[in-house]
Amino acid sequence: VGRLPVLVSLDELDDAAMLRILTEPKNAIVKQYKKLFEYDDVELVFEADALQEIASMTIANKTGARGLRAIIEKVMQSVMFDVPSMENATKVIITKPFVQGKEPVTIIEEKAAEK
Repeated sequence: VGRLPVLVSLDELDDAAMLRILTEPKNAIVKQYKKLFEYDDVELVFEADALQEIASMTIANKTGARGLRAIIEKVMQSVMFDVPSMENATKVIITKPFVQGKEPVTIIEEKAAEK
């Protein structure tokens, strides 16, 4: 087939476009992580300002939409390894300070049933 002699100019994605990429498509990154946590019966919640921070970090790095996955993987790495070993964890909340590395992740645990 060969290459087509077409030049196309592209505009950079803004925060709103990045947020849509994170949340709207059928196979959005956020939906993928939520599904992974469902396998361990844990609800994963991304606060709006956390998603906004992820989008802002991607824009600051000038990595485009592909950079979204890299940033989320970096942010979620510790959570992905810690939560499955927690028997009573029921909910994980991703906050802006956690994304920025200023606070630990918020994990809500259900009290163990008395035997």
